[in-house]
Amino acid sequence: MADRPHSSALSPQESRQTALGQSIAPLAKAHPEKSGIYALPSGAGSFITRLELAEASESTLDVQYYIWRGDLTGMLLFGALQEAAERGVRVRLLLDDFTTRSIDQTLITLHDHENIEVRLFNPFVYRGSRAWGFITDFSRANRRMHNKSFTADAQATIIGGRNIDDSYFGAADGYLFADLDVLAVGPVVRELSGDFDRYWVSYSAYPADRIIHKSPDPQKLCSKLHDVRQSREAETFLSGAQEGMVIRELLEGTLDLIWAPTRIVSDDPAKGLGLAKPEGLIGHQLQTIIGVPTTDVELVSPYFVPTQAGTRALVALAQKGVEVRVLTNSLDATNVPLVHSGYAKRRKALLRGGVTLYEMKRLPAVEERPMRGPGPLGSSGSSLHAKTFSVDRKRVFVGSFNFDPRSVNLNTELGLVIKSPELASQIEQSFTARVPENAYEVRLDDRGRLYWLEQTKEGIIRHDREPNTGFWQRQRVRFFAFMPIEWLL
Repeated sequence: MADRPHSSALSPQESRQTALGQSIAPLAKAHPEKSGIYALPSGAGSFITRLELAEASESTLDVQYYIWRGDLTGMLLFGALQEAAERGVRVRLLLDDFTTRSIDQTLITLHDHENIEVRLFNPFVYRGSRAWGFITDFSRANRRMHNKSFTADAQATIIGGRNIDDSYFGAADGYLFADLDVLAVGPVVRELSGDFDRYWVSYSAYPADRIIHKSPDPQKLCSKLHDVRQSREAETFLSGAQEGMVIRELLEGTLDLIWAPTRIVSDDPAKGLGLAKPEGLIGHQLQTIIGVPTTDVELVSPYFVPTQAGTRALVALAQKGVEVRVLTNSLDATNVPLVHSGYAKRRKALLRGGVTLYEMKRLPAVEERPMRGPGPLGSSGSSLHAKTFSVDRKRVFVGSFNFDPRSVNLNTELGLVIKSPELASQIEQSFTARVPENAYEVRLDDRGRLYWLEQTKEGIIRHDREPNTGFWQRQRVRFFAFMPIEWLL
């Protein structure tokens, strides 16, 4: 639209003049045509790295998320964006509008700052219940921007599965998502910055002041941000900050990065309006870049809905001798039982076809220490949320893409494909050593009935029903499995 202010990512020459650019340049020069990757499995560590990255920014912050809550971590990061803007950093914040209802006042106040612009993707004109938007414009409102990235000075970015919500960072009582982000530097960040630009100017992205009809209140926001930062909850949560310091090490040139050829995969933002061409979709890009697995596939997805076609494809791989192992949430651990029904109806076919299935237990929500966990599945939590897979112990995907029809057909998604045997090996080792300890292995008996094996200190326990679930809970999933709603899941 013509009335949108034009802006774009820093040019390579401009970005190299920043402190991040000057620190990263010699590292990138020593690893031509490769990007530096650093895994962030810990929730608290990943949050603190975002804070560090905002504090290190000198020119630009480009931030894109599906969910951003007005809770402790959300307000702390809003404060970090505002502080950066006060230093003269240009902040562009692009949020999907599905969960922004409670933070409209904060968003319009931030948008009023001379160095901050907020845009909303596929916004709801009616700012009350989102249900009315779905009723009046379902085909558009059902398409959401699921992308997640946090980029400073077009030099360093954090990409992965985490939204901005206490549950993803270990700041919520009683619940924690086990997830995975990566910090990336090098050529792939330039590619990502260009991708952010095309979302920023897409027809689905609207400036906040065209959607939110409230008056900015800078004084109230500053007071709220100050109170949050000085709260006991913030002090407790941030007390482990000294264990992080990832960006400090990056600036000093001492961070232990994995250097590997890395490509971005991202849906055309026109997918938000149902107008993207097949070659512009992430599924097509993944097939092109990943190729056909020949030895093994390790797949981690919290909302695994393989569909009939996906089930056939995975079984075909297994019958060709490819070892296919899948980790998803158990019914007890999932936070979306409706989606679990789309997976449950395919379990027997997958198992008969030779696919190995693990289902994450509902684990105590206790963040592991140190913050730099032992691998990409190093954070314990009460529910799995990481989205990653490795192929042939060579290529790894990390990003927002769930293996479900919604990610394929409806939501826009973003991720990295990393050609790194080292990172792929970490995922493979997690399946071999860590997954059996934290998940049930699902099997079929001689009569074709499902059972679950659980490793405990006392030995292996067999469950003939889905562990830690009630009768009506299981019946509800069976009912949903018969309904023709798989395309929505």
